[in-house]
Amino acid sequence: MRTVLLSKALVVGAYQRKAEEIARLGVDLTVLTPPAWRDRRGEQVAERIYTAGYELRTIPLRFNGNFHLHHYPTLLRELQELCPDVVHLDEEPYNAATWLGLRAARRVGAAATFFAWQNIQRSYPPPFRWFEKAVYAGCPQAIAGNRDAADVLRRKGYAGEITVLPQFGVDPALFSPPEQPEASATLRIGYAGGLLPEKGVDLLLRACVNLRGEWRLAIAGGGAEEATLRGMAEELGVAPRVEWEQRIPSDRMAGFYQALDVLVLPSRTLPNWKEQFGRVLIEAMACGVAVVGSNSGEIPHVIGDAGLIFPEDDAAALTDHLQHLLDDRAEAKRLGESGRARVLAHFTMAHIAAETVAVYHKLLETGR
Repeated sequence: MRTVLLSKALVVGAYQRKAEEIARLGVDLTVLTPPAWRDRRGEQVAERIYTAGYELRTIPLRFNGNFHLHHYPTLLRELQELCPDVVHLDEEPYNAATWLGLRAARRVGAAATFFAWQNIQRSYPPPFRWFEKAVYAGCPQAIAGNRDAADVLRRKGYAGEITVLPQFGVDPALFSPPEQPEASATLRIGYAGGLLPEKGVDLLLRACVNLRGEWRLAIAGGGAEEATLRGMAEELGVAPRVEWEQRIPSDRMAGFYQALDVLVLPSRTLPNWKEQFGRVLIEAMACGVAVVGSNSGEIPHVIGDAGLIFPEDDAAALTDHLQHLLDDRAEAKRLGESGRARVLAHFTMAHIAAETVAVYHKLLETGR
């Protein structure tokens, strides 16, 4: 099965393990990515870390950073050269890249599928509404990254088969517990991700203020709220206990998690956003780190019974969870072990790849 996977997300080297696992299942795979992708967290230059068994190409991108309008001007030429059976458009159905990708796939006689994270129903103006309708009609199989995204697709009229599957899993060999865990009386708390209002890092800072005992907080990432959050840490009097790191390369994230006792994802739902998955959760869980998350979006379904959940924007409830883990380190260790077991059962790259390849086979069975 000759397959082309078009994905701006695969500029991240750690995510490329999924492509290796897809190729290992007998797929003749070519991955197409842009040279870099820009968003509110900054610019991610394409990495080349896991490239065994398939071809990874970077191709030109127009309107970099524009979520709805970005597209690949040379894609048709690439597909004409590669002659794929399947084109996997790793992008929302209402975006120009997806619509143009579907048109290019049809030109070469390939079947196409798309991926959707969008978990809030909204209507788009033309031409995006037209793109969405055309993609729905032209793709008999779709992959939704969470339950809410699948519901949105149905409510908006998608009639094809939907597989609910996160975009990426984790490599449990790369993301694994430290060989010799460091014992410490200090609770080492961490956050990784965008420094953006919806991520709730301000809430995490406020929750830490009232902790009794020794703790430290490591924050890794970048974004528009960084200066505000640094100022907030000073005002709250916790700045000496907070360590700030810039965005960490994907192949070094395991080291960040391994130095923690607990990772917190304090996301808050906004009118135009709610947490779609929370990949940092499964990375930390794979490293044997206890996780605490808000109840925004998909977070409770990702954590299951392998971590602690608090109502979003409830700083006192988050403080209580962190205090519990500070006082009961055996419980933190138990949750870390449960988290890794949950990842091994549901969220490995191998598992996600196998489910993705099953979609490809169904796509060919349903016809081009």
